[in-house]
Amino acid sequence: MFIKERQAGDRDRLLALARREKSAEQRNRLLSVLHALNAMETLDIAAAICKSRKFVQRWVYAYRDGGIDAIVAKPRGGGTPRLRGEAAAKLAARLETGATPGDKVCTLRGKDVRRIMKEELGTDLSLSSVYRTLHRMGFSCLSPRPRHEKQDLAAQKKFKEETAPLLSAR
Repeated sequence: MFIKERQAGDRDRLLALARREKSAEQRNRLLSVLHALNAMETLDIAAAICKSRKFVQRWVYAYRDGGIDAIVAKPRGGGTPRLRGEAAAKLAARLETGATPGDKVCTLRGKDVRRIMKEELGTDLSLSSVYRTLHRMGFSCLSPRPRHEKQDLAAQKKFKEETAPLLSAR
């Protein structure tokens, strides 16, 4: 498949873009067009970049019809977070304080945060959106194991002091 350059210097520009590109998918688009400009056959290009014939044709035709701008990845938009600003600050403050007796749990989990968001902030999100929001806010889903309410730290210390010499006596 041989095509002509749409503008003078497109080969050099494509080569420079391909060398700088970090995304393998985008680099393959650029290389497929570059190989086509160098008069390689479609199946040879597909074999060289380990892609299908259809992939090569799609991007070569896109270049033919629209130039380099047609094959360069466009920024993808995302939805605006539903919890932001003052509401996000309130949630962060609430999570920093930890579980309250009203929560009836010792450690907040995703479904607990979802309930808090619904009851206290009036925002109803899916569980996956709650986790995405927590990640965006810098919270981790890892937490230390909770301590039992009847735990006796003095008894633990005494046990360690009495048994440590016996365990290391071997």
